[in-house]
Amino acid sequence: MSAEGLERRTRSYLSNNVPQIQDHGGYFEIEEVDEESGEVTVAIGGACSGCGIAPMTMRAIRHRLPDEVDEISKVTVRRAGGPRAAVMPSKTLEMEEMDEYRDYSPPF
Repeated sequence: MSAEGLERRTRSYLSNNVPQIQDHGGYFEIEEVDEESGEVTVAIGGACSGCGIAPMTMRAIRHRLPDEVDEISKVTVRRAGGPRAAVMPSKTLEMEEMDEYRDYSPPF
């Protein structure tokens, strides 16, 4: 599969299975697709930057995308930068490591 095809399948999965990102004023960008290794980098930003469950959304994308798109072996999800990004509270970094959220599964 070409990198464009893999990017299209990644975008389709996120649009169809994680609609709350866009529904809540956030956005995602497919930043990098390595067809050879199957690695994909996704950035989320906008309203996601201030969302309390953004770390769990990021974790869910990291874990579910390789299960749903066969050609993907690894997903990196990061907070978007640049002019469209809001500032992500530093607490969300801590939340990613909290035991309370380790098994949390967002409803998507």
